[in-house]
Amino acid sequence: MPIHEISVAELETVLAAGARLIDVRETDEYTAGHVSGAVLVALGTVPDHVGAFRGDGPAYVICRSGGRSMKACEFLAQQGIETINVKGGTLDWIAGGRPVVTGSAPA
Repeated sequence: MPIHEISVAELETVLAAGARLIDVRETDEYTAGHVSGAVLVALGTVPDHVGAFRGDGPAYVICRSGGRSMKACEFLAQQGIETINVKGGTLDWIAGGRPVVTGSAPA
């Protein structure tokens, strides 16, 4: 099953429409700077948190540059969950001058 991908510009549009974004980086990376509204589910914990990706419409998945998020999307596709990978990840988001939020993930 091919994994769909979008650019950070496209992500900005879907987030404005209420899309769900999940960040699969490690906690320290997330706290250093993440896209506003992104929910942290570190890649190593994805199998234990599959439910976080379920919902109305696809879950958009982001990491630092797109590699880890693609791995998460591939795993989730095998579970029958619709996901879309964010090409270029948080690096492209920041490079495009978009804002990030710093601080801890909500408990």
